Amino acid sequence: MSTYVPTALRRRVRARFVDWCAYCLTAEALIAAIFEIEHIIPRSAGGETVFDNLCLACPTCNRYKASRQAAVAPLLGHTVPLFHPQHQLWEQHFVWNADATIILDLIPIGQATIEVLRMNRPALIRLRRMWVQMGEHPPLMT
Repeated sequence: MSTYVPTALRRRVRARFVDWCAYCLTAEALIAAIFEIEHIIPRSAGGETVFDNLCLACPTCNRYKASRQAAVAPLLGHTVPLFHPQHQLWEQHFVWNADATIILDLIPIGQATIEVLRMNRPALIRLRRMWVQMGEHPPLMT
């Protein structure tokens, strides 16, 4: 079930995330898909349609996240919250590997998020290699 997100709010969310997926940092301009406004805390869990609870997500990250808010961190073996793109900084949870094609975790929240959202799926790694060669990746964090 979709939720109406007013145009002004959509624009504000897009500007906040610079037209990148808030999770895998893929630039919307690099793929043939329209990114989605995602409820970080799902509506089914009481999440509201307000700026602080919305982010921009590529369709794949959005589908894998679904209504999850937490997941097991594989190396710890216990449940941790998923990365919250409005309240947490990407670079405090994740880092690029040496050739900027694989997202590595810095803490368990990053580890669980990478696993659940499959942020290093093989097709995306191949695309990142091409984007690096084109000078389009990794995105500049500000």
